[in-house]
Amino acid sequence: MSAQADLPNQDRGGFAALDSCVHCGFCLQACPTFLATGDEADSPRGRIELMRGLERGELAADDPYVVEHLDRCLGCRGCEPVCPSGVGYGRGLEAARQRLTAVRPLPWFARAALAALTTPGLSSVVYAFARVLRATRIPAALAGWSRWRFALGMLEATRPAGNAERGTGNGERNVEVRTRNAERAATSALLFRGCVMDGLFAHVHDATIRTLEVNGYDVREVAGQVCCGALHVHAGLAEGARELARRNIAAFGVGDEPIVVNSAGCGAALKEYAHLALDHAAGARFAARVRDVTELLAARGPAPGAPLDARVAYDPPCHLQHAQRITTPPLQVFGAIPVLQLISTPDASQCCGSAGLFTLVQPGMSRAVLAPKLASLREAAPRTVATGNPGCLMQLGAGLAASRMSARAQHPVELLDASYRAAGFYD
Repeated sequence: MSAQADLPNQDRGGFAALDSCVHCGFCLQACPTFLATGDEADSPRGRIELMRGLERGELAADDPYVVEHLDRCLGCRGCEPVCPSGVGYGRGLEAARQRLTAVRPLPWFARAALAALTTPGLSSVVYAFARVLRATRIPAALAGWSRWRFALGMLEATRPAGNAERGTGNGERNVEVRTRNAERAATSALLFRGCVMDGLFAHVHDATIRTLEVNGYDVREVAGQVCCGALHVHAGLAEGARELARRNIAAFGVGDEPIVVNSAGCGAALKEYAHLALDHAAGARFAARVRDVTELLAARGPAPGAPLDARVAYDPPCHLQHAQRITTPPLQVFGAIPVLQLISTPDASQCCGSAGLFTLVQPGMSRAVLAPKLASLREAAPRTVATGNPGCLMQLGAGLAASRMSARAQHPVELLDASYRAAGFYD
């Protein structure tokens, strides 16, 4: 009997999810860091062995070799769908990173970034400054490959298309929407705003509200909600994530209205509240209500809009296709836009290298993972690269800018919103 099997699963946390691994190797070609380095220790199979050694006490949490290779994991979970044994790699990685963080705090710049992006009060000041800097167009002029110039490119990628800073960010309906589903009673949906999405992508929230209303949803705001906790979980800060989960569960209450999310990373984290929250039953009830915006749009059609003459490469976010296993609804959203030309690229299913704070703490690996995707996009020559996650939008947008490609990164609902506007659905 293995050392893991000697321990009750409830005492082992996420490590128990690794038990079904049989080292078959199906995960290797699905792992972007293994493809970048060719090192077995940078593959899911190799990292699982490190995690097992960590759990058994055979490897120390401050062992430089363990730290190096677990830190270099993107957490994209691309290995999970291809695993014939159903290994819960993501759950095991979270447990391992909790042990690493307990003995080796996050680097100061990662802690500063996490606080700046997610702490109420502080984050509002940071985002306001970022929006002012974005409006100057300095980030667009200075975008490049160095750490700071790439960061400026990421900020530029948050700018709404068409130069206008259109997002209100306050939930106001700045247009009158003509619903195409008036024959059906409106279905209430509660908007999850998040932190990065609300601070830098308010225009995507506005587009989400408008497109859902066209399709017969009554989108409502929820006071008291906070960050989803995804960045905390990925960094090994489980206690901070649990507190955020508790506050969100309390804010959204016990109703049955769907909770709509337009960030794949947030959606994946919210759908795992049953495992994260201390009150597992309440977490499970909350998680069952969470829906990606494309899921809700696809459930109602979505209504077709006006033609858009656009060549679009869809780059599905890892936490949408791998963690949430949502693949068809985004394609249905694109299908509602006549004339739009949707193209595929060979690297679309691979991670872009963003992965929350990863692009900050592992810039070399992050760019190495991004490089083949950019090469494929250069060959495909789309006008727009569409993806449904803020980190991916920023990473891809910065890469496109640094590579001097003319394409822009946009959220799929932005394209549907433009189609609806052209169709006259908004006054």
